[in-house]
Amino acid sequence: MAYQSKTRFDFLTESRVWRSFFRHGWPDNPLDRSLTMTSNVFFHLHPVKVSRRSVRWSYSFGLGIMSTIHFLVLLFTGVLLMFYYVPSVERAYPAMKAIQLSVPLGQFTRNMHRWAAHLMVLMVILHMVRVFYTGAYKPPREFNWIIGVLLLVMTLGASFTGYLLPWDQLSYWAITVGTNIASYAPFGGAAIKGVLLGGSDVGQAALIRFYTLHIAVVPFMLILGISLHLWRVRKDGGLAANDAGNPTAQEKGGR
Repeated sequence: MAYQSKTRFDFLTESRVWRSFFRHGWPDNPLDRSLTMTSNVFFHLHPVKVSRRSVRWSYSFGLGIMSTIHFLVLLFTGVLLMFYYVPSVERAYPAMKAIQLSVPLGQFTRNMHRWAAHLMVLMVILHMVRVFYTGAYKPPREFNWIIGVLLLVMTLGASFTGYLLPWDQLSYWAITVGTNIASYAPFGGAAIKGVLLGGSDVGQAALIRFYTLHIAVVPFMLILGISLHLWRVRKDGGLAANDAGNPTAQEKGGR
């Protein structure tokens, strides 16, 4: 009976469909067991070989992971809010009030979305400060540093585009002031304002454009950027830190 079960199991694991998903064999030996962990991004976010100091909590404080978690919270709560929100100048504000007052857990969901947005901006800024302080932007990681800067800009863009959606006086005048400031930027400031507003004033066209940017364009760019950022962390050898107690010659010379 055991031999027949093993034969059926081998038929599954050696099939073409299984091999198309898993490049290594079934983990019944030390090599395949290690490949199961090191080749799976969900099981092993770090490279195979990492610095002992870089995996300590006090080195990174988990700021990058916390930024990603806040982004996932924003995606989840944002999808829930989309079921009730209406991107119309006549119905946007009443829809937001209905979410707060009539929808079960609507106020809680909106507050989670709002505070997760604020915390994501804070975590990304602190993460970049930590990267700069620990020298993780230096070669060969300068490309990933540029990606991080772009992710910060996109994070601020996501927060800015979501500001107009409640369509109250605070959001209306904040976007009016923000787009007017953007129009004074050299080399295309007026064009940037025109693209954001779809006209000269904050109206229906602006609301639709900010809504589209907020729920589709910016999140898609953030997903691509975060994926590339995490992939580069693995390809560059993990976080930039040498083993504690075993400094390199460069570190000795700089002390």
